[in-house]
Amino acid sequence: MASIFLNRIATAVPEHDVHRAFVEYAEQMLCDERRRALFRRMVSKSDVEHRFSPLQLTKPTKADEADAHDVYIPGSFPSTAKRMELFERFAPTLVANALDRLGLAGEERKQVRHVIVTCCTGLYAPGLDFFVIDHLGLAPSTERTMIGFMGCYAAINGLKQARHIVRSEPRESVLMVNLELCSLHLNETQNLEEMLSFLIFGDGCAASLISGEPVGLEIDGFRAMQLDGTRKLITWRIGDLGFDMMLSGRVPREIAKELRAQSDSLQPRDVDLWAVHPGGRSVLDAVQDGLGLCPEALRASRRVLSEFGNMSSASVMFVLHDLMGKAQPGQRGCAISFGPGITAETMRFHAI
Repeated sequence: MASIFLNRIATAVPEHDVHRAFVEYAEQMLCDERRRALFRRMVSKSDVEHRFSPLQLTKPTKADEADAHDVYIPGSFPSTAKRMELFERFAPTLVANALDRLGLAGEERKQVRHVIVTCCTGLYAPGLDFFVIDHLGLAPSTERTMIGFMGCYAAINGLKQARHIVRSEPRESVLMVNLELCSLHLNETQNLEEMLSFLIFGDGCAASLISGEPVGLEIDGFRAMQLDGTRKLITWRIGDLGFDMMLSGRVPREIAKELRAQSDSLQPRDVDLWAVHPGGRSVLDAVQDGLGLCPEALRASRRVLSEFGNMSSASVMFVLHDLMGKAQPGQRGCAISFGPGITAETMRFHAI
């Protein structure tokens, strides 16, 4: 079988850091003082310092900007249709920023014959796959694949598809884009568990080049794991007022239990580089505990969580981007993402 490589990754986030403002807004939204106190305590334990959104919290100065105070009006939160209008308005700009940073040019750009887009926070057609082709001036015959609504582990599935494509077309390259605007799905709620799930989610985009060129990280293999009895612990459904997330507090415990059971097959002692999806502090703690890792092993994942929050499918690519800048040739790695199912998608790789 031909060797396939994740050559490089570029990342981008919207310009507005909204984390602190969200904390204040969410606390005011909660009517019960006991819930407010518990929310404040969980904020201090979240390990999230920054999250970004195209929605700003001051009056816009440009026509293409949006004021969050005009979107999330107490008692009149926007419909799903309105949120999708905002998605269609802001997603292309963020994708363009990531693509420009990836810096495809010349012959390298001509070799991109396949585009994969992952997203679970918005959709429209013709969609972002068309935008990518138009923005880069790729051939109209470029093949397009949309991977939607798989949640946080979609990027691993995208890499899996890219590997299959390049194996069948060794002279062609795949461009993968992972775009999420999680901030468009804030709900007006008194449910503390639901509010705490909003606390960690932010917006971001990653653009990656996958090819047979031996540069970056060589992709060694994939494995999917479904955790028994957990189908209802993470759900993501389209509602009248946005997409409705349910994230059970049992998730970290179930992840730790499964990873302990799978530890022998995952062979953590053979791994030098861990790219674990930063689904939250408790999720990272569960992975560290379940696999018996030292605190240093998840430093890249914890940094991404702190600086950007959980960006759903884009998150693990941010972690891989961090690791690629520091990896030494020959170092072996494992990427893990978790999502609805509960499913854990893993990818083994090594640095070139």
